[in-house]
Amino acid sequence: MTRSGEELALEARVDDAPPEYRFRTADGVCSKDAFRPAELLLADALWEDASDRLLVLEGNYGVVPTVLAGAAGRVAVTESSARAANLCERNAASNDADVDVSLVADPASVGGEFDAVAYAPKPYTPLDVAAQRIANAAELLAPGGRVYVAAADDAGASRYESYLGEVLGDASEVLAHDRCRVLRATRSEAPGAGSAEAPTYVEARALAPTVDGVDLELVSVPGLFAASALDHGTRLLAETVAVADGDRVLDLCCGYGALGAYAAASADCEVWLTDDDRVATACAECSLDATGVEGTVVTADGANGVRGRTFDTILSNPPTHAGDGVLRELFAGARDVLAADGELWAVHHRDLDLRRHLSAFETIEEREAGEEHVVLRVF
Repeated sequence: MTRSGEELALEARVDDAPPEYRFRTADGVCSKDAFRPAELLLADALWEDASDRLLVLEGNYGVVPTVLAGAAGRVAVTESSARAANLCERNAASNDADVDVSLVADPASVGGEFDAVAYAPKPYTPLDVAAQRIANAAELLAPGGRVYVAAADDAGASRYESYLGEVLGDASEVLAHDRCRVLRATRSEAPGAGSAEAPTYVEARALAPTVDGVDLELVSVPGLFAASALDHGTRLLAETVAVADGDRVLDLCCGYGALGAYAAASADCEVWLTDDDRVATACAECSLDATGVEGTVVTADGANGVRGRTFDTILSNPPTHAGDGVLRELFAGARDVLAADGELWAVHHRDLDLRRHLSAFETIEEREAGEEHVVLRVF
């Protein structure tokens, strides 16, 4: 493996493949500085056991699907991150790999039938969330189809073996290297196999916070930020900002839609919500419906999904953990869609400083401070 700037190079280890694959990476995607051992081991396992129709779950920036496009007849990929999905499409194309990428919350929504499903769960994905993806994707398997899961021993490999057993029956190890394993389970070819309902590992959560006198009905799932309760930062921002009737409001990095739902419930305004995560935006749509308000929800990287529109008020609890590149692009995009007399209201942990990422704006004011968070008014 070699690295140049934000590009990784992978030397092919088989004769019937390009001599080298090159992958663009970026802040905000998993393992941007080096290839993940689990993904490389997964690609090795599937290359030796090529399938005509392959579905890759959570393809990240495209290593597994791009490599396996040379061995499989058809390769489809699911991703829940718009940023990762864009990189996956770009990397597949630049390596002349025929790959179909879908931005989805549930892999079962891609439809069709597959001979194999391949998945290397990201290390920060909750085990029950990964298990639900496996169970849902297994519904797309043809009789005799196989699910492959790659994980390190210290990242839940033994748990994934149990999940595969619950979904499809006994799982077996097909490849192992340096405390990382690839597990395989096969769907029965018996008549009626797979007709049973898939196991449920993840259930939606209903949250009912009252924010500044406004009752909200929010929908969340495990794996999202503040999944079990509205976080203090988002609450502080909502209680600080004043949304006026007639405003055009953007909830940027909306998560499950708390700020957008609050804005729509507290004023007669036009509300848009956007997030990189399709799971989050699916919940945001449900939150608007449950609260009884209207809004438009978009899944996109930063402000890319609302380019060409203009907003009077932008509300954001940004993903400060995602890296400087993500924050820089996020706020530059916010500036592009903010009206000339508009305002960006952002909340962050008080130990952090967002000012260097807000250089596109003229004025930055600290308007409120809580025990752990600070609210900024930026214009």
